[in-house]
Amino acid sequence: MTTAAIDNAAAPTAKQRWLLLGMVVSTATLYSMTLLVVSVVLPQIQGSLSASPDQISWAMTYNILATAVVTPISGWLAGRFGWRRVMLFSLAAFGISSVLCGLATSLETLVLFRILQGGFGAPLVPLTQAVTLSVFPRHQHRLATSIFGMGVVIGPIIGPIYGGYLSEIYDWRWVFFMIGPMALAAWIGLWALLPDRGREMKVRFTWFGFVALAVGLGCLQLILDRGQRLDWLDSFEIVTEVVIGLMAFGIFIAHSLLARTPLLDFRHLANWNYTLGLMIVTIYGMLNFTPMVMLPPMLKELGGYPDSIIGILIAGRGSGAVVGFFVAAWIGKLDPRVGVSMGFLLQAWSGWIMWNFNADVAAIDVMTTSCMQGLAVGLIWVPLTVSTFANVETAHMAETSAVYHLLRNVGSSIFISLSVTTVIRTQTMNYGALREYITPFNEAFHRFSNITGMELDKLGDLARLNDLLTDQAQMIGFLNAFGLYTMMCLAVLPLILMIRPPPRK
Repeated sequence: MTTAAIDNAAAPTAKQRWLLLGMVVSTATLYSMTLLVVSVVLPQIQGSLSASPDQISWAMTYNILATAVVTPISGWLAGRFGWRRVMLFSLAAFGISSVLCGLATSLETLVLFRILQGGFGAPLVPLTQAVTLSVFPRHQHRLATSIFGMGVVIGPIIGPIYGGYLSEIYDWRWVFFMIGPMALAAWIGLWALLPDRGREMKVRFTWFGFVALAVGLGCLQLILDRGQRLDWLDSFEIVTEVVIGLMAFGIFIAHSLLARTPLLDFRHLANWNYTLGLMIVTIYGMLNFTPMVMLPPMLKELGGYPDSIIGILIAGRGSGAVVGFFVAAWIGKLDPRVGVSMGFLLQAWSGWIMWNFNADVAAIDVMTTSCMQGLAVGLIWVPLTVSTFANVETAHMAETSAVYHLLRNVGSSIFISLSVTTVIRTQTMNYGALREYITPFNEAFHRFSNITGMELDKLGDLARLNDLLTDQAQMIGFLNAFGLYTMMCLAVLPLILMIRPPPRK
């Protein structure tokens, strides 16, 4: 949007601006709540819908993927239909699909409604931020943006706490039901206050490249989510998805190279900082949501934690993020590599702590790692974004930013699937390895039997031993996933050192 277009539009009064800011912040907070509130109740959903650990992760991965795919078209939708129509439709559809998630009676319907929830909700955050910057004069942008950012950060704090208590008192369905009336209240506020603007923001968009990329990403996600269950390339379904995915990515690359207005202009990759930023933000996305999917089932099934306590522990991530954004404002005066390196090292430290967890992990240890990861998010995001777009021209900001956020979300969905696969695969391998020690010829098992009183000729003891081995094998699987997380935190450090600091102004 040009400055002239903004100035020529009917300017709202000061009271209307602040009321509108309150509504867009509430909308963004509501959307950000849903990202973490669902992770708290994944174990309960798994039991209710009789899903396996890899299947229940689809409720997170496909929601994130739908958000990633739809986010790049938010600007085009606003330019074509205007803020008002797009946001009111998106918020209404988001609220309805959230209620439908609570009504789901099978895993398939839940995943479908989660895809709709992520797709319809995707335009809300970028458009609410655009509205905030457009209705306020430039000298108030810093204050308005700070208030908006605080609302986005507060959502992940209150969401898990509220959702944890609600699911414990009632059940997991009420976590989705509560979103409905909140979305209705936000919709009424936006209907009353949101101006019918945004059409002056003309954004070029290429549907051919977008569809090809969406098909390729969808096939990649299906391969990662279903490969372990279907035995990878021995399955006709997986082979078909590989072929279709490769064809889709090939079409996307060819279109990007040959089209006049591609979805991703590869000439932007000549910008060193932008290319590095895309690689780093992909790894940043890989690390962003994975602990929130791994920790709740571990704490619920192995640690015996109630949902309300799990919600509080996960909410520590949001508290750390609040502190992280404040610290990032001070670190922003330094070389951006300092803040980004500190953030990833902090994540690696938290990963190392999780790597040493056991089934009896203390709540304070989980809270510590959650706060550390939230603090790292705040430290990384601001300097990484600034350095990535330091040399990008304003005219190309919408296009390059869409790809930037797309890769962040795609990284999240991919790494969640890889982590869940790691847990399941290594759990199976370690269960077989541990079972070999349960034999009357093992001296160590004799000592264990004398201490616990368990004997191999009693059916009840055999069942208890099987449960014990299953828990220990599953714990090893979680530890392997946390080890993979830690390795990724350290692997990104060489890329950070290659960032060229933007010139001082």
